[in-house]
Amino acid sequence: VQLQASGGGLVQAGGSLRLSCAASGRTFSSYAMGWFRQAPGKEREFVAAISWSGGSTYYADSVKGRFTISRDNAKNTVYLQMNSLKPEDTAVYYCATHGSGSFYYIQSYSYWGQGTQVTVSS
Repeated sequence: VQLQASGGGLVQAGGSLRLSCAASGRTFSSYAMGWFRQAPGKEREFVAAISWSGGSTYYADSVKGRFTISRDNAKNTVYLQMNSLKPEDTAVYYCATHGSGSFYYIQSYSYWGQGTQVTVSS
């Protein structure tokens, strides 16, 4: 599986962005998917995850109520809608396929995209 993240950019605090992660391969719909982010000098951290069907979603406390993860299996794409953005949301955002284990742990993910930069100005 190859993943291509896009949609990042520069936005003012309070603004919105929608990230997309396009996957190659016909097995996309069988994977749960996750979004992680990594700020400069910090470890990569969990942001959100979604089950293979889209029926279950999971969020980090820091983004709950502001971010929404969704997927379109017909388009082999997972999305991250980010609203009410804050300067602390500034990071490179990565999408990944879930392998096994907790959705919240980076070790549970197998394939990673290249990341897209999100910068939120105050």
